[in-house]
Amino acid sequence: MRKISLVLVAATMFAAVNVSANSNAEPVNPTKNLSTQIHQLLESNSFDVEEDLTAKVQFTINKDGEIVVLSVDTVNDSLEGFVKGRLNYKKVDAIDFKEGRTYTVPVRIAV
Repeated sequence: MRKISLVLVAATMFAAVNVSANSNAEPVNPTKNLSTQIHQLLESNSFDVEEDLTAKVQFTINKDGEIVVLSVDTVNDSLEGFVKGRLNYKKVDAIDFKEGRTYTVPVRIAV
C-alpha cells in the first residue's frame, strides 16, 4: 500500500511539473525587444526629407544598462547628430546582453 501511494504522489508531481512547463507565454526575443526600445527612442523626429535617410549604428551597452553609441555610418550629418543625441546614454531594458559587446542596428527615416 505504501508503494502505491508513493507512486501516486510521484505521478502527481510529474504531471504538475509538465503542466507548469507548458505555459502558453511567448518567449521573449531580446534582440527584438532592444530594437523596439530603440525604435521608441527615435520616434517623433522632425526631419523634413525628400528621400529616405539610412544609417548603421554601432553601439554597446554599459554596466548601467545604457546605450553607448560608438559610430553612426551615414552621409547625412544631421541624422548622425540626431541618432547620437537620442540614443547615447539612454537607459534600456537590456536582458541577455553582454556588457562591452558591440551591436549594430540599421536605422531608416522614411519620407
